[in-house]
Amino acid sequence: MNNDLKLPAAPAPELMQSKESWRVFGIMSEFVSATERLRDIHPAVSIFGSARTSHDHPYYKLTEEIARLLSDAGFTVISGGGPGIMEAANKGAFYGKSASVGLNIQLPHEQHNNPYQNISQSFQHFFTRKVMFVKFASAYVVMPGGFGTLDELMEALTLVQTGKTRRMPIILVGTKFWGGMVEWFKASLLEEKMISPGDMNLIQVIDEPEQVVAAIFKHYETRGFEPSAAERELQLNL
Repeated sequence: MNNDLKLPAAPAPELMQSKESWRVFGIMSEFVSATERLRDIHPAVSIFGSARTSHDHPYYKLTEEIARLLSDAGFTVISGGGPGIMEAANKGAFYGKSASVGLNIQLPHEQHNNPYQNISQSFQHFFTRKVMFVKFASAYVVMPGGFGTLDELMEALTLVQTGKTRRMPIILVGTKFWGGMVEWFKASLLEEKMISPGDMNLIQVIDEPEQVVAAIFKHYETRGFEPSAAERELQLNL
């Protein structure tokens, strides 16, 4: 054994503290920049889904159709700004009547900005980006996806369930894809009392594009899309 080998010296504590302080300012700047840029986009719908879906996949085409219908109905469409389902969402909205917004994340691989964005906002931190998905949405449409999509879905469910944001439609598109998870919610989470019976009403599983749009309008038919004063206060404390 070579006793001359040594671990690299740790950075000086003062240097690390300085970096942490400047990082906080970077996070603040992301929140301020995004809030200023997006404050006039309401009503809006956030669409989540896989970055790995090809252009010729049925999920891509389904997402594009849903986004176009939402855009023509007057909703700004927000996606993650990247390829796959995100691109399909932006593309459908881009050729519709309302704005297409991409909340782009800086990643070492996989993510690149798609060209179908009227408004493009870039983020370095996932958590600031996720706040913006929630802050400006009147509904969530969740297409098939992987870990990132599940993360965004669970974030939305948790915030609505705990009352940290207003009640709004959370729509899972695709019975075949999402049905197993929903049944597991019922058989495991609900059965073992990890969630309340009413929590299952937070999600809807829908297959047809027109029904997605109809479900969102039905949710707001008696109250309108503008958040109340109390709901605005909630949004400030996300």
